[in-house]
Amino acid sequence: FKGIDIALTSAGAATSKEFAADITKHGTIMIDNSIAFRYDDDVPLVVPEVNAEDARNRPRNIIANPNCSTIQMVVALKPINDLSPIKRVRVATYQAASGAGAEGMAELERQIKEVAGGREATVSKFQYQLAMNIIPHIDVFLENDYTKEEMKMNWETKKIMHTDAEVSAICVRIPVARAHSEAIWVETETPLPIERVKAAFLSTEGITVIDNPAEKKYPMPLFAAGKDDVYVGRIRKDISDPNGITFWCVSDQIKKGAALNTVQIAEWLIKNGEV
Repeated sequence: FKGIDIALTSAGAATSKEFAADITKHGTIMIDNSIAFRYDDDVPLVVPEVNAEDARNRPRNIIANPNCSTIQMVVALKPINDLSPIKRVRVATYQAASGAGAEGMAELERQIKEVAGGREATVSKFQYQLAMNIIPHIDVFLENDYTKEEMKMNWETKKIMHTDAEVSAICVRIPVARAHSEAIWVETETPLPIERVKAAFLSTEGITVIDNPAEKKYPMPLFAAGKDDVYVGRIRKDISDPNGITFWCVSDQIKKGAALNTVQIAEWLIKNGEV
């Protein structure tokens, strides 16, 4: 890798750990899409719209790309946090089959054909049949009965946003090919007028607001798949909490949730003279 400024890596955690020293030893900046380095104190975890400056502090010349479900959420949380610090987040994710890779998407397609043809669905990638079903189980369960996917959203949000705010998540696999959806409840330190929140979303690069329920306009995976932005809608005050805001968020987890975010980190480094 001598003479290479930036290496974008996405070959799995074991491969990234094995080759990281070789990739970076001559000054190459490694932007890694795996989980290998996300929780290392000396490796920044970066979403450019949220904490781009963290990319400057990379003692090992490694920058980690966060988990897909975390990325789209923190992009949407940032403008709210800028208005009033966030104290607590609750989120339910509705994650597409392709979040489990090409095998997951292929299994869903195969199961749909099997079920439509009156045959028993073949299950190999997921814990249960996904076609005509949803599965509240992504990654392994931990001692606290949250899954690792759910705890990633807690750990990574704290690191990216430099916050002590707790994130409580439940992550659900749904029979959609592409684009993750999230229902998000946010509690801030002070009450926020909903007009200010909407205005903040509208003025944030990387967010597209689709929020006109009366005309049945709101984000959906059907329209977000293949797009770059994080889509936000159903924005409203939380009737259970005077300091609460709730909204719906959809984004293509293959693009902004993975490849696009990695490329945007590289673009930021180039634009800001880091290479």
